[in-house]
Amino acid sequence: MNKTKLSECRNIIWDWNGTLLNDLDVCVTAINRLLGKRNLPKISSEYYTEIFTFPVKDYYITAGFDFSKESFEDVAVEFMDHYFQLVTDANLHHSVTATLQYFKQTGHEQIILSAMEQTELVKLVKGRKIENFFGHIFGIQDHLAHGKLDMARSAIVESGFDRNLTCLIGDTLHDAEVATELGINCLLVADGHQSEIRLKTSGYPVIQSLREIENVFKVNSR
Repeated sequence: MNKTKLSECRNIIWDWNGTLLNDLDVCVTAINRLLGKRNLPKISSEYYTEIFTFPVKDYYITAGFDFSKESFEDVAVEFMDHYFQLVTDANLHHSVTATLQYFKQTGHEQIILSAMEQTELVKLVKGRKIENFFGHIFGIQDHLAHGKLDMARSAIVESGFDRNLTCLIGDTLHDAEVATELGINCLLVADGHQSEIRLKTSGYPVIQSLREIENVFKVNSR
């Protein structure tokens, strides 16, 4: 685990879904549409944050899907169809713009790294009018959300970030896994797709919302 203080990090790698974009309700509504269609029990937002994981195929299985009866790929595409119908109404989390502006003013370089398909990811970021904060926007090449570790390895090289001076900010244990694999720092936010209890098992610091980030970095600079 990278021991660099958060205050010493000059490069920020942002997760998108659940960290910057508040799309928890979108995902719960979309998955419940699929579950209802199959006469399977629907899930609550609280239960979702306890079972959501990467690769998402494992989460689908826990939610009740039977991939001996249908393919994961078909279910994933069906989910994304519903997701993109709903996500137009999803807002950024509170304090996103202020936080991005804070890092910009303090000289941090910022990029996005997401397990969302690249074209749709860029479209969503531009739709929220925050694309100018980021030097790069990295997504994956399909809608299957197996994870973003391979993309992360490429992104860290392409961005030219010094790993000792880089922090990944995300909302899942997968973000923590990516950070550990890359040898960079990590800060997790517990208002996205996984519960605070689960995030704390990572060993990385966990905050409740983006409103705390500026204070966390200031505290760590003492």
